[in-house]
Amino acid sequence: MSPADPRAQASVLAASVVAGETRAVARALRNVDDRVPGYLELLKALFPSTGKAWVVGVTGNPGAGKSTLTDRLVQALRAAGKKVGVLCVDPSSPYTGGAILGDRIRMSRHTNDDGVFIRSVATRGHLGGLSRSARDMVRVLDAAGFDVVLVETVGVGQDELEITRTAHSTLVVMAPGLGDEVQAIKAGLLETADVFAVNKADRDGADATVRDLELMIALGSEAIVASGKRRGHVVHGGVKIDALPSAEATGDAAREVWTPPIRKCVATRGEGIADLVSALEAHHAWIATTDAGRERRRARLVEEVREALRETLIDAATSALARELDEAAAAVDARALDPYTATEQLLARFKASS
Repeated sequence: MSPADPRAQASVLAASVVAGETRAVARALRNVDDRVPGYLELLKALFPSTGKAWVVGVTGNPGAGKSTLTDRLVQALRAAGKKVGVLCVDPSSPYTGGAILGDRIRMSRHTNDDGVFIRSVATRGHLGGLSRSARDMVRVLDAAGFDVVLVETVGVGQDELEITRTAHSTLVVMAPGLGDEVQAIKAGLLETADVFAVNKADRDGADATVRDLELMIALGSEAIVASGKRRGHVVHGGVKIDALPSAEATGDAAREVWTPPIRKCVATRGEGIADLVSALEAHHAWIATTDAGRERRRARLVEEVREALRETLIDAATSALARELDEAAAAVDARALDPYTATEQLLARFKASS
């Protein structure tokens, strides 16, 4: 095999990944994260072996206890006989570019477990709570035969929603005392949750946090139905529902609506984890067995293709127009050209050269 044949090399590495070889999985993850030459060929070779893993996103505000809770989820899933891959995302320094990558310290108990693979990855400046390569790295773990892939995001704000476009089920971790009750009714991250975990529930204010979340869900449901929008807790699958089902509704009408359950837990003591896993599994079943759930999964894949196209076009344009981009930036800086006209001119040049 020639060293210059990336497709053949990718095929060999992909076969080792699919066979579950730990060192091959680690190498594939590194190649994808670093975007070494041939990484796309590797992802193409792996794709036929993907689509079986259940991807669970664990997100929430800084200090909510996501890493400790993720550790407990790994423990519970392993007790159920599941192979678990974990992707922990840490922020990169905007000054040095470095990252501590210390989330896995809280998961050190699983170091010698062959059924667990933990990988830390830096954001490298990518916004939204994930790294640019996170979705592709999840696909590597999927192809390697892991039943569940847990993706722990960095501590995120209200509008950092990248995880919802990567995970099948999104677990939003809250904790009492991190903010006032107004936080529970603001748009953004909380509206995308499939399951809520109120962690550190032994603290004062846990019940109040649960009530705030219940109020947010109820008010959000009424507003979404009234406005006819397609997003939010009432229509979490992306399928429009014209009215809320009645309290007595059963069968298909009730099953098409996913109302995020709220579970209290104390991750440091392992309390409430079984109930939390049951709630996540119920959402997994909803995704697989309802039209709304299947539509949501399809919409996620459509968005993935669109995002990949956007990234590919941006990379191609900035590479092809490197000199012109510098010239346009200099013209804007000299106020000889406005940035909007400069952008239009760059786009026209890129189209002409394609």
